[in-house]
Amino acid sequence: MKETAINIKAQNKPGVLRDITDMLAGYGINITYTHLFLEGKDSASIYMELEYVENVEKFINIIRNFEEVSKIEIHRSLGEIYGKRIIIIGGGAQVAMVAQGAITEADRHNIRGERISVDTIPLVGENELAEAVSAVGRLPRVGALVLAGSLMGGKISAAIEEIKIDHEVIVISLNMPGGVTEKADLVVTDPVQAGVMAVMAVADTAIFDIKKIRNKKF
Repeated sequence: MKETAINIKAQNKPGVLRDITDMLAGYGINITYTHLFLEGKDSASIYMELEYVENVEKFINIIRNFEEVSKIEIHRSLGEIYGKRIIIIGGGAQVAMVAQGAITEADRHNIRGERISVDTIPLVGENELAEAVSAVGRLPRVGALVLAGSLMGGKISAAIEEIKIDHEVIVISLNMPGGVTEKADLVVTDPVQAGVMAVMAVADTAIFDIKKIRNKKF
């Protein structure tokens, strides 16, 4: 069943989210994704992606009847708009080169109807990098993680193991000293090519199966 995405603008007060989710449960509606953020001191936005919404118009009218709700909007889901995500983490120069390859390749597939987005963060320090890698497991729609640096190991390697156990994330590493190359699904020397291969690995419009070359270096 196609997901229904809604954004609710409501008063920022205790119990509002609870009341809305209680109502959803009462109608047998399942929440597949939600994000709440403050827009001001007294107002907040609640974004939700829902399944099993049988009558959208009736459902919207029910939410409008909540006293605390000021506005409700229906949208396409984030998956339909932004699609699968490529996350690139590492040193600034390497991240920029991987992003160049990923963005160029994503554009080629997105023109044909695919949806792939690219997120980057340049970081230094083992603890900072390990924390960022671990946080990938808490992000939605991540298809591939690219580690772009000149030396990574230790806690970063442990963080890779952690996300690969609990999440279906493809990990690609640049060829570098350190233990991350032993944990990655694929090791690529050329940073531009690493970005290209990350997109090809997650794209439905690409004829590329990473399982056939997993644990190899290029």
